[in-house]
Amino acid sequence: MLKTRILTALVLLPLMLAALFAFPPAAWAAFCALVVGLALWEYTRMVAMPRAVQIVYLAASALVFVACWLSGWRPGLWMHGVALAVWLILAPLWLARRWTLKDGWPARALGWALMLPAWFAFLDWRPDPQPAHAFALLAVMGLVWVADIAAYFSGRAFGRHKLAPSISPGKSWEGVIGALVAVTFYTFFVGSQGWLGQPWPVAALVPVALALTAVSVVGDLLESWFKRAAGIKDSSALLPGHGGVYDRIDSLIAVLAVSNALRVLAGG
Repeated sequence: MLKTRILTALVLLPLMLAALFAFPPAAWAAFCALVVGLALWEYTRMVAMPRAVQIVYLAASALVFVACWLSGWRPGLWMHGVALAVWLILAPLWLARRWTLKDGWPARALGWALMLPAWFAFLDWRPDPQPAHAFALLAVMGLVWVADIAAYFSGRAFGRHKLAPSISPGKSWEGVIGALVAVTFYTFFVGSQGWLGQPWPVAALVPVALALTAVSVVGDLLESWFKRAAGIKDSSALLPGHGGVYDRIDSLIAVLAVSNALRVLAGG
């Protein structure tokens, strides 16, 4: 399994970096729509969306992507407010209450609320392949990867106190602490390199980065709860050794949506 995971990562990482640094805006938008769309498809399976409804829902989602791109429409403050409400209020409450979700308008609306802000964040953080923009988005994605890797290894080494045993038994509070420590050092590095392209001092970046780390944990746990409620181990089998696309971007969609909202609200 580890060998398969590594081989899959060796294919996916160069593809992602090539798209990030070389794709023109239209190709980048299409690439990100594919990634987010596949995660949305996996979400529809988790909520047991009937086949006919699933086809219409995903087709409508694709039309939304195309229409937004062709028209140049970007979310206003209201959509960023929705994204913040979803990830800072609704998702933690969802985990606390252990709500289950089956197909219906609430499930369909939630799918869009989870995925669409992430797609817009991909475009807003990286409007073109200029290195400054590509590095800004890479810095945000890197925060998620650093937090995930640090949580895994610190949890394996020191994990004693379970974070959410009924949702994801492998996660521990020690893993979260390890992630916070690693992200702190990572933020100092990114801030010193000026990758974010924002005039914020590192002293201001660190608390924001730590808050985003907490958001990444919420995103991970929310998808884990969706899977547990649906009685499945992985969101799909699209990525050998990794499960599905949603399994890989569960934390990323949360951090992207929240970071983009904060950037816009801060006038960045």
